[in-house]
Amino acid sequence: MFKLDRKLVTIGMTLALSSTLAMAAASAVAPGVYKSKPGAIDGGVTYPRENGNYTAYKYNEQSTKGVSFGRPATANEIKAWDIDALPDGTGLPEGEGSVELGDELYEAQCAVCHGEFGGGGKGYPQLAGGNQDKDENGIVKTLKNQRLEPGMDAPKRTVGTYWPVATTLFTYIRDSMPYAHPKSLSNDEVYAITAYILAQNDIEIDGEEMDDEYVLNKEKLVKVVLPNRNGFYPNIDGPNAQEDIRAFFADRAKNIGAGIRCMKDCKDPGMDGKTEAKVMKIGYEMKDVVPPYAYAKDLPPETEDGSVSKAEKMYDASCKLCHATDTMGAPAVGDANTWESVMKKGMDTVLVNAIKGTGGMPPKGGNMDLSDADIKEIVEFMINSNEKH
Repeated sequence: MFKLDRKLVTIGMTLALSSTLAMAAASAVAPGVYKSKPGAIDGGVTYPRENGNYTAYKYNEQSTKGVSFGRPATANEIKAWDIDALPDGTGLPEGEGSVELGDELYEAQCAVCHGEFGGGGKGYPQLAGGNQDKDENGIVKTLKNQRLEPGMDAPKRTVGTYWPVATTLFTYIRDSMPYAHPKSLSNDEVYAITAYILAQNDIEIDGEEMDDEYVLNKEKLVKVVLPNRNGFYPNIDGPNAQEDIRAFFADRAKNIGAGIRCMKDCKDPGMDGKTEAKVMKIGYEMKDVVPPYAYAKDLPPETEDGSVSKAEKMYDASCKLCHATDTMGAPAVGDANTWESVMKKGMDTVLVNAIKGTGGMPPKGGNMDLSDADIKEIVEFMINSNEKH
């Protein structure tokens, strides 16, 4: 978008890099160079630049005068990029979507990674689940799960139990999802998927349950109060956020805790059988997920005269996410020229790559439940689909 004077930038960066490397190589780490001062936002320290040093490293002090780094962005360019939505709803677009439509879109675009009903997929986060009940201190109980024994649940960090604000859910889906081709959803579709995920977490808006007919828009989205809204500290919201964070870390003993370091013969109290252990076991085991997770991976029986073949269904479930377009770098189904190049390797090589993985593609596309024969059927379907196009 912004034009750069590439020649000048390249010359300037080359001089800077060569000078920095030369100085760094010539100088040894000397005592006293790590001159720090307190005041970092996170409670740590900051290191000033002085006398050509930044901690133990030399940095280039050459003037960059005459090197052009572009021009200021125009108002329209800033407007095009400034699309985030704040917790109070500022920046949310117009649009609406129902839970029912969100269900359909989720199954088509999201379930392959995030599982049925948002229950989680292999390597992808769980979006729904976790009892929202709170303890006497207002903390969501299922965030305190401890996997102390086999079969017990870990903390359930889902949209309904962990996330602080719902507008983040909307903007994350809009800007980053679906994984293979982000920004491909309309605002109405994003509202619909957001509504579906909130409904799966049993979120109510103004005391109203979100059934299939519930329609979500920006006015309703800002009314969502997620259970863990006030479960984060220090407070990072508002104009005084930086000073609030500094004050939080300044009193470490109160807000974080200051214990005595043990460097020798360290034992957990209680191991001697006499003193009581300080670490208490928390027994919040979640068993009431509604609807229950579906773990079955079996496909329904296929008929020879079915309108959609078994191979196509397997492709839709496990491969379409990356192969529907070329945005992921995978050969797109329907792109005959690309597939012609792929097939020059020979069918045997293509099958081996599909089964064992190649480049950014994991073995069997990440679905290890597929047999080698299933992969062969899918590859043949993809090749034949190119011929149809």
